[in-house]
Amino acid sequence: MTDRRGVVAKRAEDLVAGVPYVRGWNRARRSAGTLADQLVLLGLDSDFPGLVADVNVFGDGLVQFGTVRPEAAQLLATLIVAGLQEELHGTTAETPLVAEGGAPAA
Repeated sequence: MTDRRGVVAKRAEDLVAGVPYVRGWNRARRSAGTLADQLVLLGLDSDFPGLVADVNVFGDGLVQFGTVRPEAAQLLATLIVAGLQEELHGTTAETPLVAEGGAPAA
């Protein structure tokens, strides 16, 4: 069973020739490291002790969170939403969607 992005695909345990497992895992390792660094800055690293890089049978890198408390998952979701809102607010402040006179900005 897999979703359209292959995230639900089984993890790679038996390797198949020609599948770029190392490339996928290395990408996941960099992403997991970046996330871990941010969690440390926020003092949340102990809430995500199972954070690891992995790879699926197709060679796609995956970042696994492991088992987390519901409060930690809720906090991470809140932080993501706050970051997206800030990004959206910053983008709209820099580039108006509608120019003066009601015409869309180019």
